[in-house]
Amino acid sequence: MTTQPTPAPIGRLSGTVWLLALVPFILLGVVLAYIVATGGGLTELAGPPIEKISITRITLPQPGMIQVEVINDGPQEVTIPQVLIDDAYYYFTAEPSTTIPRLGRATFTIPYPWVEEETHAVVLITSLGATFDGEVAVAVETPAPSFNLFTQFGLVGLYVGVVPVGLGMLWYPFLRRIGARAMIFILALTVGLLVYLAIGTWLDANEFALELPAFWQGVPLVIFIALLTLGVLLAVGSVRKGQETSPLGIAYHIAMGIGLHNLGEGLAIGAAFALGEAALGTFLILGFTLHNITEGVGIVAPVVRKNPGLRHFLLLALIAGGPAILGTWIGGFAFNPVLATIFLAIGVGAILQVVWEVGKLVVRDSAKVGLPFVNWVNLGGVVVGIALMYFTAFFVKF
Repeated sequence: MTTQPTPAPIGRLSGTVWLLALVPFILLGVVLAYIVATGGGLTELAGPPIEKISITRITLPQPGMIQVEVINDGPQEVTIPQVLIDDAYYYFTAEPSTTIPRLGRATFTIPYPWVEEETHAVVLITSLGATFDGEVAVAVETPAPSFNLFTQFGLVGLYVGVVPVGLGMLWYPFLRRIGARAMIFILALTVGLLVYLAIGTWLDANEFALELPAFWQGVPLVIFIALLTLGVLLAVGSVRKGQETSPLGIAYHIAMGIGLHNLGEGLAIGAAFALGEAALGTFLILGFTLHNITEGVGIVAPVVRKNPGLRHFLLLALIAGGPAILGTWIGGFAFNPVLATIFLAIGVGAILQVVWEVGKLVVRDSAKVGLPFVNWVNLGGVVVGIALMYFTAFFVKF
């Protein structure tokens, strides 16, 4: 009779073990200190310092004043001793200092008699002569927070988000009267809508990501956050131990994913008005209002077999359309490309998770009526959903 070896007990880690774990870090610190002190042993090949800054925002807080916000995303500190406005040097003040440490920020305030609705070029000159350009495309005083403007931006977000989504949900009584195969077509259409929204949100997130300073690594940041969001949502769903998500739960998931997408639309509209591009802002309002009416169909499609009640419909419309109001406020008063990138990346992951949930619902309902996983009904629904979003997007692309 052979005896099985008894596994060694796992004991508590002693101080010596922790010290051994720290040895590689200590040695790494020594190596890094050597590299910094000696320049890697190649000091004779060292060139001039690399200077790099990013102009994150230019605002016109009042007549006769320009403010330029910058961040130093280069490898070392940068000093800005001179500022050019329209090819002329101007006096300025810097807060907190004209010398910006790595990853540091500064705001330059320049007294300059800017002319309304004209273009002005801003150039920051470093102590080593490097130049960094910015532009005021249309000189209009930057909106200051006020109750009146706050209300107006809120109404714009309401028109773009809540109203069209609510109008789209009014197709609910019609959807309740169609047959089983037609309902599968509508669910597949919802998948198409969501696929298009996921791609559109991904592209919007990357557009904002490209405006970020280099150290943010914008595009990888979008990928990481989107995948993390998708993973978290799928993991949360797996906790239900095999239980299927209820149709109402799927509707709420769809509304939340669409809401994050509509947040980006609100950001675009608010930023357009803040930059003085009122014609563009009005164009976006009209286009997004038409574009978003199809989203209401996708939200109510999962619940056509069981009426959840008016309270849930109102809440679904608010969840899907309300973020457009928040986005318009942020874009108009305090646009932040970092937050915009993060929110839209979360939206990509959330929408992909909803595609998974609705896709399972399509497969389940198809099996009930004897249809295979891939059939002309499902394929037609997906194609029509994508086509609807694609062609209505003609009104918001320029």
